Parts: sequence; structure tokens; C-alpha cells
Amino acid sequence: MDRETRTFAERYYRGLRDPVPSGGGGGPTPSGVTFIQTPDTFSYADFVKGFLLPNLPCVFSSAFTEGWGSRRRWVTSEGKPDFEYLQQKYGDAVVPVANCGVREYNSNPKEHMSFRDYISYWKDYIQGGYSAPRGCLYLKDWHLCRDSLVNDLEDIFTLPVYFSSDWLNEFWDVLNVDDYRFVYAGPRGTCWSVNICGKKKWLFFPPGEEEALRDCHGSLTYDVTSTELLDTHLYPRIQHHSLPIEVIQEPGEMVFVPSGWHHQVYNLDDTISINHNWVNGCNLPNMWHFLQQELQAVQHEVGEWKDSMPDWHHHCQVIMKSCTGINFEEFYHFLKVIAEKRLLVLEQGLKGDSGDSQSLGLGLQQAAFDIGRLADVLASVVVNPDFQRLDTSAFSPQPKELLQQLEDAVTAAEAL
Repeated sequence: MDRETRTFAERYYRGLRDPVPSGGGGGPTPSGVTFIQTPDTFSYADFVKGFLLPNLPCVFSSAFTEGWGSRRRWVTSEGKPDFEYLQQKYGDAVVPVANCGVREYNSNPKEHMSFRDYISYWKDYIQGGYSAPRGCLYLKDWHLCRDSLVNDLEDIFTLPVYFSSDWLNEFWDVLNVDDYRFVYAGPRGTCWSVNICGKKKWLFFPPGEEEALRDCHGSLTYDVTSTELLDTHLYPRIQHHSLPIEVIQEPGEMVFVPSGWHHQVYNLDDTISINHNWVNGCNLPNMWHFLQQELQAVQHEVGEWKDSMPDWHHHCQVIMKSCTGINFEEFYHFLKVIAEKRLLVLEQGLKGDSGDSQSLGLGLQQAAFDIGRLADVLASVVVNPDFQRLDTSAFSPQPKELLQQLEDAVTAAEAL
């Protein structure tokens, strides 16, 4: 983060306490990842200063999720998945399931089945000594929240205040098309993430450390514990590899996974978890940097057709969206949706009207901070050569016009 941005952030989050308050707030675990013990002594401002802005992982104790309905209803008194309740409640739902024993490139092939059939498979897998002819199937990326009624959601979980500034889901909720809220479930052996039941082992690599895990073709290893990594011809940079940070996530605990931290996760028990992919003003620059890297990778892969393929740059954007789910055009619309909502909050706040601020769960300082980050990133977007190649004639407002609105709002906020 540049000095000017940090100064802006500090101004709007002035008065913050130390990352982990003294007197029982938490402390570093043996793994080096901070463990937050008590909700009463750990504020949203503490989280922003201690973890969001410096981009550091942490683990929240089970006290932060003890009121969740899913922790009471989805789990037996022995701490195991309550298959009977889950089957009765969600048996007809169609869920995506990955086969962990089959590898296609750097992922596992998926199929869809009813949740009832998956529960039946899971029970047979356990009774078979954690083995089955079909291998280990893992329920992954189930959009339970998207497919549930609002009242049902309140009976499953409550969004933690620390993750209330959630731009990805705010954007998709406006479009009413998709979301980035997921349920994962599966046998042992198999962002923020909460364990409803079961234990997981996380292996974290700080940003940049994953480069040593790339093979001679530039691809990341599929398994960071694989013996393939001992082959220095295949993995020429492995000698610069540092040991990962290991975290054991207990039932009810919540793990915050910062941007750019490569990680691998293992179920140590039969496990159910709720996960959100998450972006906001603090990690927006990381998202923009990632998208630029992704486009460069696509351009490199299809570079030999640059001179012979009509609309080569357009096709690169199409390929990028198919791989990452978003391209530069959609990224601009993402920025626009969030920017217009924050500009409205700030405008109303300056007039003394807090209507939209309350409905979004935002304070005036949070909106001002978000606007500053949006302005910084959009200023980089509009001068990017690949973005300038897009046909933006139908964009409303025009990118430079939106940037001017944001910069004017930053000036107004600084005068507060």
C-alpha cells in the first residue's frame, strides 16, 4: 500500500487500538497466526488495522459463531454431521460434488447430485472405513445462501461484522444473478471460512512464497506436499521454498484468508463449513493486480496468433473471463456499482441523512475510505492500455467521468 493511501486510511480509522487488545483479546498461536479469543474485546476497527490493511491471516475462536443456527442444528451432540436433519431439510437440493481422487489439470472434475444422494454416499463412505469404489467425493461450492429464503438464512448463520464490507456479494446481489457464499462438506481427507463441525488443517504461504512452488512451465503444484516437489528439474525454484504456516481449525472457529496467500486445506474429520469469497476496499488493489496478471498470462498463451487473429485483444478478454469469471469490462461495472452506492452514502452523510448508510450497514468513515480506494484503482484502470482498447462508448457513466466523481468525493471527505 502506498504512503498516501495508508495516510488516508489512518485518517478515517484514527484512534484504533492495537491489533489484538490486551486483557484477553487474543495472541499468536504456535503457528504464528493470531488467534482472536473474545468478541467483546475485538472491534471491527481492530480487525481493519490489525489484519485487513496489513493483509494478515487470523483465526477467530468459536465464541464468535456460538449463536449460529447451523452449529446447533447441523451437528449432533457428539460433534458429527447430523445426517438425518440435513437430509430432511435439504435432501432435494442439487449440489456440486468434486471427485478428490481424479485430477484434471489443477482441479477435480465435478458432477451434480441431490444432497440426499450425497448424504447416502457419505454415510456409506464412513461405514466402508473411509473408502468407496467412487473414491472421495467432496461437496464444494454449494450456493445454499443464494437458493434459500431470507428467513432460512437467519436460521443458518449471521454475517460477522468483520466481514460486513463484502463487495463481491454486494455486487452480485444487485444483479440478482449469483453470489460468492458457499457451503463445503465432506469426509476427512479432503477466503473466510467457518467450521460448523469437524477439524481442518490449513497450510498458508505468504504472498510471493508460492513462486517457489511453480514448475518449469510456470504452473503451481497441485499438492504442496507432493514428492514431485523434490524434482529440482521439474521445480527449479523449490530450493527457495519456505515451510508453510500451519493452522488447525477447530469446530466453530473462523479463519480469515487474506488476498494473495496461497493455501491448501485438509479435512481432518467429517467436516461442514461455510465460506465466503470476499473483496472490499482493503484488498481491491490486489484484485486489480491479479486481473492484470491473468490477462498477461492469457496473452502469453495465445501470443503466436496475435497478428493473424482478428480482434485478438477481444478474444483474450473472452478467454480471461472463461478462466477467472471476470474480465476488464465486468471489473469496471463491478467498480461502478460499488462506487455509486458509496457516493450516495457519502452524499447523504454530508447532508446529515443516514438512510442508505444504515441500510448498507456502512458508516460515513467506511464509505469515505471505500471511495478513496475506488478512486486509486480506477485511476490505474483508465490508463491501462488493455482497458483503453475496450469499446466503452456504451458505459454510463464514462470511466473518466466516474473517476472525477470519486476524486471530487475524496476532496469533500477530506474537508470533513
